[in-house]
This record gives sequence, C-alpha cells and structure tokens, in this order.
Amino acid sequence: MQERPHRIRPSHRRSRPLPKPAVEDLRFIRETMQRSSSFTAVPGWGQVGMGATAVIAAGIAARQVSSEAWLRVWLTEAVVAIAIAIPTLRLKAQQSGSALTSGPARKFFLAFLPPAVSAALLTLALYRLGITAVIPGMWLLLYGAGVTTAGAFSVAIVPAMGVSFMGTGLAALFAPSAYGNAMLAFGFGGLHIVFGILIARRHGG
Repeated sequence: MQERPHRIRPSHRRSRPLPKPAVEDLRFIRETMQRSSSFTAVPGWGQVGMGATAVIAAGIAARQVSSEAWLRVWLTEAVVAIAIAIPTLRLKAQQSGSALTSGPARKFFLAFLPPAVSAALLTLALYRLGITAVIPGMWLLLYGAGVTTAGAFSVAIVPAMGVSFMGTGLAALFAPSAYGNAMLAFGFGGLHIVFGILIARRHGG
C-alpha cells in the first residue's frame, strides 16, 4: 500500500511584535543610512531669506534705466544670497548631523558647481556682446540645472525645485525681454520662498 503524502499545515502562529527598543534601534539605523547616502542639510529658511531679498532686488532692478545698472543690482543680490546661504547651510548641517565634508555633501556641491561657473562665464560673455536680454533665462535655466543635478544627492524635493527653475528659465528665454525681470522675481524670489517653506517644514529648518 502506498502511503498518503503528509500535508504540511500552515502555521497559524502570529508573529510577535518587535520590542520597543528594537524598533527604535531599527529606526535609528534607517535614519543613519539615509543621512549617509544623501545630503539633507539644504536650508529651507535660508532659501526663504534668499527669496525675500530677490523680490526686493527685482523691485530695485525694475527702476534702473540702463542694462548695466540692472545687472549691477542682480549681481549684488547674488552676493547677498550667498551671504545668506553659507551660514544657514552650516547651521542646518550642524542641526541635522550632516557634515559639510561628508561624501554626499561633497558630491552635492561638485554637481552644482559646473552650472554655476558656466552661468558666471556666460554672463560676462553676453554682457560684452551687449546681449543682456537672454541673461535672466540663462541664469534661471543653469541654476535649475545645478539644483537638479545636485539634488540627486539630496532629498527628493530639491531636484523638483531644480526642475521648476529650469521650466521658468525656459519660459524666460522665449518670453519677450520685458518680462525678464519679472521672471527672475518669480524664480529666485517666489520659487525659493515656496520650496524653502516646504523644505523647512518637511526636513527640519
């Protein structure tokens, strides 16, 4: 006689929930791995400050009667924005435990640097040629490209902000030159403020 095969009965035992200390340890390990693989110290409130000064700069630049004076206003705003970004970046890094000398931070800045340098060189070249009408679109497009590429080493909202800047820059390149200053106000002002608030609320300051 053939023996009937034994059916393997599924176990009905319920898995026991992990103890609270184990859950906390797993959460700590996960957060540590996330910090080690991405640069999270993007200063949200610093971006809000940069956006506010950009709106003011746009108002001042709109009153200028020459392209030289207009460009001078926006270059001054760039210096002010950097002066806001550096200390708020350091503060956010200290609070979040993301060292500015870490691998992800280094990759973040190295990815942002080439578009920023390209924007500076193109600004000089276009100004010497007297082609200042395309400068707003070029600034927004290359800044957005830098933020998008650098954002690959940061939280997801950063590359989304970069894409928004690129879209604004594209619109500025094909819009009438009279709208250039307004597009800069919308981009460096409005987008910085909106995304800065979102980053501050979702990712701690």
